[in-house]
Amino acid sequence: MPLRIGITLGDPAGLGPEIVRSALQSGKLANDLDYKVIGQVGAAVAGAPSPDSARAALAAMEEAASLANSGEIDAIVTGPIHKARMAEIGFEFPGQTEFFAARSGRTNYAMLLTGGMITIALVTTHVPLRDVPALLKTSEIVRVGLLLDGFLRRRGKTAPHIAVAGLNPHAGESGKIGREEIEIIAPAIAELNKSLLASHQSTSRFTGPTPSDTLFFHLTNEKWDAAVCMYHDQGLIPLKLHAFHSGVNVTLGLPFPRTSPDHGTAFDIAGKGIARPDSMIAAINLAAELARKKS
Repeated sequence: MPLRIGITLGDPAGLGPEIVRSALQSGKLANDLDYKVIGQVGAAVAGAPSPDSARAALAAMEEAASLANSGEIDAIVTGPIHKARMAEIGFEFPGQTEFFAARSGRTNYAMLLTGGMITIALVTTHVPLRDVPALLKTSEIVRVGLLLDGFLRRRGKTAPHIAVAGLNPHAGESGKIGREEIEIIAPAIAELNKSLLASHQSTSRFTGPTPSDTLFFHLTNEKWDAAVCMYHDQGLIPLKLHAFHSGVNVTLGLPFPRTSPDHGTAFDIAGKGIARPDSMIAAINLAAELARKKS
């Protein structure tokens, strides 16, 4: 039986339906897989989100989770949803990452973004910037770092080199601009390297804390394979500058691959025929790659 990739439409009032259609018609997807579109456009009008379109998005997510958990599909690719619209209908999760983790019973999960030469995993995600310092824990950095290391190995990197970003400008400048690097991040790096050495994976190396204003220059020049970032925009701004049309969001730690295009619903251009499917194509292809390596 061919591997089956489930693809949700996201909010049908957004550009999800058209980029899914364009991706499937692009000729850029593997032709030995079975692609199952999940969700209905129904009465949704492109560019006009409503409670009904949000409920349709949620129904598709529930169906995808059920199919993946039962083994009827081998991976999930999700179309974009609008978080504020979802909250209006009682959706209790910050985003799809947390939803699929809950539906699969996983607590050890993380958000990863990849595109071009940049791959990053996030220690904190959709939280106010003012809350980030209090949320940073050595244990959380270690947990996310190990998930990132596993992802890179799954994609064929037998000896990943991973940078760990600092939180403050100049990575704290030896404590003069903040002590998070000294008290939280550096101990996490030491623990990560100790953990890999204990598991006979000493060829991996975590380095840092690295100032984020230089980290991404070196990352795009292949000094490292990936980076652990402390907060959302620290990683997402350079990623989108570098690979705006080809970025992919991956949920690490699930029992099945789950990817999505790295953009939102774009209600303002939905239905106008100008949306590019590049990120959806990349998300489907990465989900297929991860499903093949899992099978």
